[in-house]
Amino acid sequence: MKAHQLSDRQLAGQRLMAGFDGIDLNSDLKALIEDFKVGGLILFSRNLVDPEQIRTLCRAAQKYAAACNQPPLLIAIDQEGGQVARLKDPFTQFAGNPSMKSVRDAENFARITAEELSGVGINMNLAPVLDIVPDGFDGIMAQRSFGGDPAWVAKLGTVVIETLQQNGVMAVAKHFPGIGRTILDSHLDLPDLNVDIADLEGFDLIPFQAAIAHQVAGIMLSHIRYTAVDPVYPAGFSPEITRLLLRGRMGYEGLVMTDDLDMGAVTRHFDIHAVVDQLLRCEVDIVLICHKGPNIETAYNRILEGIEGSTEIRKSGIRSVQRILQAKAAYLTKK
Repeated sequence: MKAHQLSDRQLAGQRLMAGFDGIDLNSDLKALIEDFKVGGLILFSRNLVDPEQIRTLCRAAQKYAAACNQPPLLIAIDQEGGQVARLKDPFTQFAGNPSMKSVRDAENFARITAEELSGVGINMNLAPVLDIVPDGFDGIMAQRSFGGDPAWVAKLGTVVIETLQQNGVMAVAKHFPGIGRTILDSHLDLPDLNVDIADLEGFDLIPFQAAIAHQVAGIMLSHIRYTAVDPVYPAGFSPEITRLLLRGRMGYEGLVMTDDLDMGAVTRHFDIHAVVDQLLRCEVDIVLICHKGPNIETAYNRILEGIEGSTEIRKSGIRSVQRILQAKAAYLTKK
């Protein structure tokens, strides 16, 4: 299937990755797939009971998408290990990135995690974290980072990426261009970081450049405002960060996705309509909205309006959806 063969409604929906409530194929989940034609789902603890239930849920969602003549779904989860691991026992529990002391540790984590994710029908892991936390800095990512040495973060991060992807699960490196030097939690409010491109290139971007060189399937953008690069917009919908830096200067051609648009960094400072309009100008492929609510429908309608109202946005949207479909063709197999 090619992007230009999809309807405008499908083009709009493929750009959305949405969260939902419930543990089965309920009416809300059916509506996401049939009415909003979402391209992806994200799972949280509220959706998870045990391996058999997760497997049944993922299979049912994929079967329903096929019945609705939709492309197969991206099904994503945050399974970093340590602080952020949605899948609990009996899934293997890892201590997290700070505890990794060797390449073997990273390989072991990624191999076992990929086997367990693919075994229940999850095809995308929103990991690894490539944020660098300087030694001795009490940053928000201190308990989720590989550490303070860019070369070490790049080394372990690329091992995780390659091992996940060799075992059939898409890796998503985060949080571009790096939030290791921030203290304020973007779930709550909008952090500012006053560093320019040269500062980023000499430190934060090193692991992301390595990830790109190792063909990482996706990169997630942060909700941090890098004021010396773009004083107005956070990275997730900044053309300077997304189009000019990530796509242009760094040459990334894979999937680019936002962090959750329901986070305080966005909702406390920007209107959802304006955010989506801005995203459509930024070459961002996937809009992530993690919670049930009006923002999913609003984003869908706004994307659809953009596609129908602008030749330029339509062309850009087709390119984005083509990237999404290519990733699905490469990684999604029938379970």
